[in-house]
Amino acid sequence: MNDHERESGFTRGDLAIATGCNIETIRYYEKAGLLPDPPRTGAGYRIYSAAHARRLRFILRARELGFPMEDIRGLLGLGDGTSPTCAEVKERTERHLADIRAKIADLQRMEAVLATTASHCSGAEVPECPVLDALSGSSEP
Repeated sequence: MNDHERESGFTRGDLAIATGCNIETIRYYEKAGLLPDPPRTGAGYRIYSAAHARRLRFILRARELGFPMEDIRGLLGLGDGTSPTCAEVKERTERHLADIRAKIADLQRMEAVLATTASHCSGAEVPECPVLDALSGSSEP
């Protein structure tokens, strides 16, 4: 690839470096239809634009926040080919927030049970273990 071709965009490796994303992940998002196929040079090299980098950063951030792929697809307006409205984005975000809050509540319940169970354990080198008993259903903490 000559310098002129390289100046007009990113190779996949350059895009990976610029976004901190693994090359295989970029391929996955392309196959999933979240990241459009980039144009190719005459030599067959894929050349990604700044718009590809922005879109990939959006996808990566949405994934960091736990959005499922279908919600990301909707946020990008890929389901029906139109840009989502602010109301649609808010609805998806609030639904996702409710899911996260439910997971947090579940984790807090698990933390309380484990803390209570662990507090009943002496940690001594004895065969009886309240933690194992609680896990096997033999006793309740």
